[in-house]
Amino acid sequence: MSRIGYKTVTIPDGVDVKRDGNDVTVKGPKGTITRTFSPIITMNVADGEVNFDRPDDNNKTRALHGTTRANFNNMVEGVTKGFAKTLKLVGVGYRAQLKGKLILSVGYSNPVEIDVPSTLKVEVPDNNTINISGISKQEVGDFAAEIRAVRSPEPYKGKGIRYENEHISLKEGKTGK
Repeated sequence: MSRIGYKTVTIPDGVDVKRDGNDVTVKGPKGTITRTFSPIITMNVADGEVNFDRPDDNNKTRALHGTTRANFNNMVEGVTKGFAKTLKLVGVGYRAQLKGKLILSVGYSNPVEIDVPSTLKVEVPDNNTINISGISKQEVGDFAAEIRAVRSPEPYKGKGIRYENEHISLKEGKTGK
């Protein structure tokens, strides 16, 4: 059984936490994040540390306890360090460009254009790499998954858009018996 909900979250210097009912705002050097948490879990802020308590041992309450703590920890980490993901384009002629929108040429008859959210920073250092960074772990992961879904890696040649350290298990094909 996980005990994530009972771990304390230390608030680093330069990070400000404000509570307004169920809304929690975390402000740091990289930006500000606001999120609404469930009223079931109580949040205690004291001496630069935050603890979360649950009223009972119901399964849903226990799950919400760990989730609340993890989401708050990600907010604190996001405004101090930030989050980043890197995608690689693998395939002959596969390339990415950033011209206001993210333009992907990944083997379709027309290039795919994706709008970049204003809260994220997207860079294309070379034609085969896309770097996504931001303060919200959820937004960075969702946008990376949206890009990967345009052409996910296929299992025979491994062509497609993949995460930087993702391993693709290749199948043998027709001739391999």
